[in-house]
Amino acid sequence: MKRTAIAGITALMAVLLVAPTQARSETPAIQPPVPGTTGNNTGDNAAITPGEKLTVDQCVQVALRNSPNILAAYHTVNATRSRVGQAWSGYYPQITLAGTFTTRDIIVPGSSTFIGIPNRQDGYIGSAELKQNITDFGKTGTQVSIRQKDLDASREDLRDSTGLIVFNVKSAYYGLLRTEKSRDVLRETVALFEKQLEVARGFFEAGERSKFDVTKAEVELSNQKLNLVRAENALRTARVTLNNAMGVPKAPEYTIEDTLLSFQKYAITFEEAYDRAFLNRPDIRSAAAKRESAEGSLSLARKGHLPTLSGNANYTRTAGTYHLESDNWSVGVTLTVPFFSGFLTTHQVGEAKENLLSVKANEEALRQNVLLTVQQVYIKLQEAEERLGVAELTVKQAEENYELAHARYEEGVGSPIEETDALVNLSNARLNVVAALADYKVAEAELQNAMGE
Repeated sequence: MKRTAIAGITALMAVLLVAPTQARSETPAIQPPVPGTTGNNTGDNAAITPGEKLTVDQCVQVALRNSPNILAAYHTVNATRSRVGQAWSGYYPQITLAGTFTTRDIIVPGSSTFIGIPNRQDGYIGSAELKQNITDFGKTGTQVSIRQKDLDASREDLRDSTGLIVFNVKSAYYGLLRTEKSRDVLRETVALFEKQLEVARGFFEAGERSKFDVTKAEVELSNQKLNLVRAENALRTARVTLNNAMGVPKAPEYTIEDTLLSFQKYAITFEEAYDRAFLNRPDIRSAAAKRESAEGSLSLARKGHLPTLSGNANYTRTAGTYHLESDNWSVGVTLTVPFFSGFLTTHQVGEAKENLLSVKANEEALRQNVLLTVQQVYIKLQEAEERLGVAELTVKQAEENYELAHARYEEGVGSPIEETDALVNLSNARLNVVAALADYKVAEAELQNAMGE
């Protein structure tokens, strides 16, 4: 009898454990950027060597290794991958083992003393149960498909987070270069005003000019020194911003490569930028995956009206001093037909429909926003390029104007106001060139991010 039971259960398992018709695609877990990274900045000093000269690409790599946002996105992807595995569990058998031990005392009256004498009896029950889904008319397969689309969406969200980190680093990098260049321009301006003050004092001591020239030169020099102090503080702020963008707020001292003056036009048309954005942007791909997931959820809700067919097998053995030793087994199939659930499935279908419509509306809003973003950034790129051309021409004109004004003042025929105005114009023109170069680099990075690249 025991052998017959075991043989029957084994035969059922052999039938029910046939691999599902859908081949499972194992997706390996994504590894974090740096194994063991916890996001607590313990690797700051290891990421950047003191005194190191960093390029923009090196800064990006530091950010990708240290950003807690990237690390969080990695773990989100792996958590979503685990949900895919949970959905696949519906294809496999569910095996449950149970065991029960009981003991009791039976009082037997004594023949002479009438004192109860305990008699202990033990009992054992062990059971094994197997359940296997034979067919649920596509419910499990739809659930797997939904979770796979969720995984695709989370991967695209990871790409989107990565792209945003890259853009923030580039923006902060060029912002730091801009403040450095602006500081250097203001240093040169202070030196020129100091030279003007020396000339004014020479004229005053020689009796050729009034005290007004000296006083005005001193006032202008103080104003430019104040601007230089502001520039130095802006430089410190820009460095802190870059450190934060790289995820290393306690980074050691370092320098960055000066690529601001190496201007190269980013050759691309608006149509190309638009097409590449809709082809490559991870948020658009994520929205598409979420839409497909919502469509799968609607299909799954509709399948709630369908029956399920499952197989089951059970084996139980009892033994002990107050149990008769026995082996029991059963094998069968169960057909479950949802007859009435209080309109639960109907309302679930209604909810899934509205969720799908909401997802579609959000996807359309995203596509419109992408178009707007690409247009705005492309215009910003063109503006920076046009400003650069005008600013470079203005610098040449301002340099020539200052040389003339300075020569006239040294010869005693020009006024200090004329030279001061020429010097301020020259300083502003140089600052405008720096601003246009930095804005162009940032706009280029922003356009690349808007295109999903």
